[in-house]
Amino acid sequence: MMLALLMIAAGAPSAGFQDIAALDRAVSAFTGRPIGAEGGARTTVDSRLRLATCPTVAMSWRTEAHDAVVVACAGPAWRIFVPVIRPASAPGATPVTTRAAYAPVVKAAPVIRRGDPIVIEAGTDGFSISREGVALADAAPGARFMVKVDDTRTPVQAIAVASGRATLPGWTN
Repeated sequence: MMLALLMIAAGAPSAGFQDIAALDRAVSAFTGRPIGAEGGARTTVDSRLRLATCPTVAMSWRTEAHDAVVVACAGPAWRIFVPVIRPASAPGATPVTTRAAYAPVVKAAPVIRRGDPIVIEAGTDGFSISREGVALADAAPGARFMVKVDDTRTPVQAIAVASGRATLPGWTN
């Protein structure tokens, strides 16, 4: 991995915090490409970050694929990852579009509804335990939800399996 040390100007906009704009400039210098361009950072570093001021910032590629820049400070210790727009010719690269091309999220229908009586089951070969309770939220298959068990003060977390049936996290039935 290539490693470059870049000096960052101490002119932080707010006392005690790293100048985020200086980090953006340093990442652009490291990649040799401007922000938003192929081979450069996808976006600017989040200006809401409150990183301790670092006199010397180290930069390196996250992987040999050059998919992100690691910006790190040894003292005080912090590290951030800045995603890079990989060239379309790079192996495994995805094309960058101006509009977000997200597939719509399809939620599964709940098999357990709030207030439903349910049985929580957990076990393995030769061992099983079950408890009855009342669902405190709706849950689709595989979703986590809370269950009120009669003789306990605090609810128990369970994973929906089917209508009226759930299991404890970490157990499969």
